Amino acid sequence: MAGAPLVYLPDPKLRLVSAEVSSSDADVKALVKTMYETMYDASGIGLAAIQIGVPKRVVTIDLAGKDEEPQPLTLINPEIVSASEALQSYEEGCLSIPEYYEEVERPAEVTVRYLDETGAVRELSADGLLAVCVQHEIDHLNGVLFIDHISRLKRDRVVKKFEKARALGELPSFPRREKRDRKEPEPVEV
Repeated sequence: MAGAPLVYLPDPKLRLVSAEVSSSDADVKALVKTMYETMYDASGIGLAAIQIGVPKRVVTIDLAGKDEEPQPLTLINPEIVSASEALQSYEEGCLSIPEYYEEVERPAEVTVRYLDETGAVRELSADGLLAVCVQHEIDHLNGVLFIDHISRLKRDRVVKKFEKARALGELPSFPRREKRDRKEPEPVEV
């Protein structure tokens, strides 16, 4: 399987607010297919279209572990309609910021409204890793990165590291590896 090239920090595309998708046509279906190929190839569990340079409000998620059947979830025009007051902390990573992980605190439970691939309106209540992943990917659609939820000092350090790598033509390559078992809390790259 071959997907599209990933967009890496500090590319300004990652700060774009993605546009709503007006219909689930052949172009959107082709985009979703490419997104899944890219996400699986990079051993990620979530991907926003902007991470492959397409500023559309489309997200792909699959939390299945390496020994499980794929469980793809496509969210088109997702919006969080409610979030719990209770928070959870999770060590997050990002396919667009390879090999960097930090603890991020987010609502423990969210409800999201979205369109599926057929254009039907759906609602999903999520907790645990799915809630983290949904929030992380919706942030991408709004030009927000997980590093925006950490201290300014840490954020500035990682941005400078990636700016230097880009200037030297040495952006880090994403390590290809087998899917990890996602049942235990561990760093997640979404």
